[in-house]
Amino acid sequence: MGLELNTEEKAMLNGDYGIATKKAMEIITTLGTIYGAERLIPISSVQIAGVSYHNLGEAGLEYLDEMAEDGTTQVLTTLNPAGMDLEEWKKHGISEDFAENQQRVVDAFSKMGVVTTCTCTPYLIGNLPHYGEHIAWAESSAVCFANSVIGARTNREGGPSALAAALTGRTAEYGLHLEKNRNAQITYEIEANIEETDDFGLLGQVIGERTGNKIPYITGIEHASTEELKSFGASVATFGGVAIYHMEGITPNRTTIPEETEIVTKDELESARVKLDDEDADIDFISIGCPHASIKEIARVAEILKGKKIAAGKTVWITTARPTKDLARKMGYYDIIENAGAYLVSDACCAVAPLKGRFTGLMTDSAKACFYARGKNDFRTKIRTVEECLEEAIK
Repeated sequence: MGLELNTEEKAMLNGDYGIATKKAMEIITTLGTIYGAERLIPISSVQIAGVSYHNLGEAGLEYLDEMAEDGTTQVLTTLNPAGMDLEEWKKHGISEDFAENQQRVVDAFSKMGVVTTCTCTPYLIGNLPHYGEHIAWAESSAVCFANSVIGARTNREGGPSALAAALTGRTAEYGLHLEKNRNAQITYEIEANIEETDDFGLLGQVIGERTGNKIPYITGIEHASTEELKSFGASVATFGGVAIYHMEGITPNRTTIPEETEIVTKDELESARVKLDDEDADIDFISIGCPHASIKEIARVAEILKGKKIAAGKTVWITTARPTKDLARKMGYYDIIENAGAYLVSDACCAVAPLKGRFTGLMTDSAKACFYARGKNDFRTKIRTVEECLEEAIK
């Protein structure tokens, strides 16, 4: 049948809405044609990845500047983490040269009408779609959370395709936008006690590595908080490319239950922990907030650090979204954390900041953070609970 456009979409493709919109529509229609979509659909929000200058470089920035010449967002659009805290970067050891280039990136997005709140958890700071709503998000952990926990509908967009969706307010109807593609394909019975964010991260690692990009149906989890689900989603997306999962009694989507069943045991989770633990890791960097910490997690960190001091030779980052950091200031958590010698870092995260060469060993509660610390920064890693991470920092 082929991809059919309505009158407005044809006008966008024809250049009637400007050069940037024309380029954006070319990207979307090309993707739609490749994946066999029959039409484009309106979306309510976008979340764009590829924000850190560390990843973009001059070529990426040049592309953004071109699109910003006459491009304007048509829907609520937020950004993924940048490479630094946009206000307090100096005290976090970021160079002036990097800071200047990172600000150029943010300014280009701002010119297009993007809300320059840089976070991998947009659903915690106001970019919150409702069940069944079509969106176009790029950050893998946010995509997994939106599809699975919220029940919104999005494919895992790339940086250019997410920006294209923002400038047109459209995406092609294929993949996870279609109900038929959202059913579970394999069942996992969890025969282990899953309690903390590090446990959920390890579970995501095990299921992700086994599943690839199949859709899992997970049983045996009695309770999971928002924080634990964002940890699981980040990990299962990182280690397996999973963009949607179903968790019995917890997530809202309906699905047929697959007959193919696999067991996940306590021993397998411990084996996953061993994989992420480097025996020779000399921990000099502790990072919590991958994905970005909620206000609940920050309150917990402040409670643990109150009256304590970070040990010499240790650097501690608690990464979060700027609105959450502002709330933490209001609640007094920022002062407690900073007075202890740790840093409450907004806008950035340990996965995209230019940290290579600054540290040698990372301790974190995040399986995803371990993956990127090894792959991008050559850090040795250890995964522990939040409490254990902070104990390491102050001992």
